[in-house]
Amino acid sequence: NFSEERYNKLKEVFELNEKKPIRRMSKGMQKQAAFWLAISLHPDYLLLDEPVDGLDPVMRRQLWSILMADLAEHGTTVLVSSHNLRELEDVCDQVGLLHQGHILFQRELDDLKLGFCKVQAAFKPMLPEAEFKQALDILKLEVSGSMVSIVARGTVEEVSEKLEQFHPLFCEAVPMMLEEIFIYEMEAVGYDYNNVLF
Repeated sequence: NFSEERYNKLKEVFELNEKKPIRRMSKGMQKQAAFWLAISLHPDYLLLDEPVDGLDPVMRRQLWSILMADLAEHGTTVLVSSHNLRELEDVCDQVGLLHQGHILFQRELDDLKLGFCKVQAAFKPMLPEAEFKQALDILKLEVSGSMVSIVARGTVEEVSEKLEQFHPLFCEAVPMMLEEIFIYEMEAVGYDYNNVLF
């Protein structure tokens, strides 16, 4: 499906010297050349491993824009593996977590975010931690004075409703990043970040 027209149209995006051997290009230029050729093929499936690693922010954004346009126009299915979860959060519909050769979960990104929430609340006097743990499916609990920060399974509405029974001075949801959700999922399967040696 190689398209000469597509290839020539992308010349102005990549601005690479076509006569220079790829092996003599920098890592970032090699990545751009690979994208240029792959996208010119109008693939049905595009498998990417750390696709924008080593590229400057402008080129990263440009590549994601091109991929999103291809997805919309040609129905290309893009599968990306990356450790840069913040970037994936902006471009992926579905996410999965691979751990020791097994997929722990694969879900729509919106559904995944609905399954977790972070809430901050203030109590006076502060309740014993056991009270919170009995009422909620808690993944992380931090108490500081009269403030409590809780990450729990469930929707914001469900968790807030359960906390309301303890009559907080205030209770508010805090947005969760995809990276946080992945960390909590990893901890749930026994990955102990505190025991990793650096």
